[in-house]
Amino acid sequence: MSTNLTAVVQQLLQNTTNLKVLQQLMTPDATYVSLNFDNPELKKIEPWAGTHKGPQALPEVFAGIQRFWKTLDFKVTDSIEQGSRVALFGSFTYKSNATGKEITSPFALLARFERDKVAHLQFLEDSYGTAGSFKTGGASRFHSDPSGKEIEV
Repeated sequence: MSTNLTAVVQQLLQNTTNLKVLQQLMTPDATYVSLNFDNPELKKIEPWAGTHKGPQALPEVFAGIQRFWKTLDFKVTDSIEQGSRVALFGSFTYKSNATGKEITSPFALLARFERDKVAHLQFLEDSYGTAGSFKTGGASRFHSDPSGKEIEV
């Protein structure tokens, strides 16, 4: 493989709403996993969450993200390229278009390639924090510590 795979992923991230470019960079059956494989509760808050198929799914996903948030900052701090895989790590700051709340989150992205095209892309972030940027009120109760008490957040 002579292609700089990290550069391909960076080009993909710079063209998330450009279907023509995405079709050049991705396999026709590429999988994109946003935050989780399938979480109906999170999907109610962040409709793009879950598994998507094909490059044609990405413009809709990223248009949704842009509709819900304004990106104030997005930076890659580290990248690892190993064989047919690329991992990027960094942080972003979003501002909710509905509530005005800002969230800064770390992120991790994994890209798997078939030849010189992205076949699998997985994006992870602080989903609790990003979903919280839309919170308008109320409390949630949790019981995480088996020897502790229920807490309210």
